Amino acid sequence: MIREKSKGEPASPAKGVIAVAPPSFRRERALIKRGVWPVAGCDEAGRGPLAGPVVAAAVVLDPKRIPRGIDDSKRLTPERREELFEEICATASFAVAFGSPARIDRDNILRASLWALKRAVQALPEIPKHVFVDGRDRLDTECDCEAVIGGDGLIVSVAAASIIAKVTRDRLMCALAQDCPGYGFESHKGYSVPEHLEALDRLGPTVHHRRLFAPVVAAREKQLALVFEPGIVTMETQVEVEISPGI
Repeated sequence: MIREKSKGEPASPAKGVIAVAPPSFRRERALIKRGVWPVAGCDEAGRGPLAGPVVAAAVVLDPKRIPRGIDDSKRLTPERREELFEEICATASFAVAFGSPARIDRDNILRASLWALKRAVQALPEIPKHVFVDGRDRLDTECDCEAVIGGDGLIVSVAAASIIAKVTRDRLMCALAQDCPGYGFESHKGYSVPEHLEALDRLGPTVHHRRLFAPVVAAREKQLALVFEPGIVTMETQVEVEISPGI
């Protein structure tokens, strides 16, 4: 017997598709009930790319004006991320911090990310009483900090931070593409896709590349090998010539 779906009944999920619940405000609300406020969520974008900074964001949502549809930035289309970015900026308190390629090379990507996340929290208009951060590493902040693995898919404040960080970084990489034509930053945002690796091989690294990441090291060594070909030595000399008056 085939049961006819009643009016208003949600459609059954397609076979083989796992429904994923959107992030909620449940953990933030529990803290508010205990008198803990403000509560911030923070996340970063750009740990994996070969070029550009890592970008961290911290967000304190207004409980009465949470934009609908906030989710882990990776689950959203670029168009939807842009829309939610504008809505979050208009309704929430937020701050952004950058870990430069130079800092990443000096400290390593994990430490640079944690440094940027801490700076983003400190830059909020009002220092939060509690912070949720995506991942396994707590931040060295004055307020309580709770690390939640997969937090951008569970906690709506963290998801909002993931959107702010991602859109900010994508826009920055599009701007860098204007200064560094030929690398395709506007499309791959610095990640190690074939197009980027080919450009690195052909053009060599830019000042925006992370010098200690393996593909960048290989590209730099290739460029040096082309400059100093075996058996060929190029030397430049400077000769100072004094010219007497009247000559």
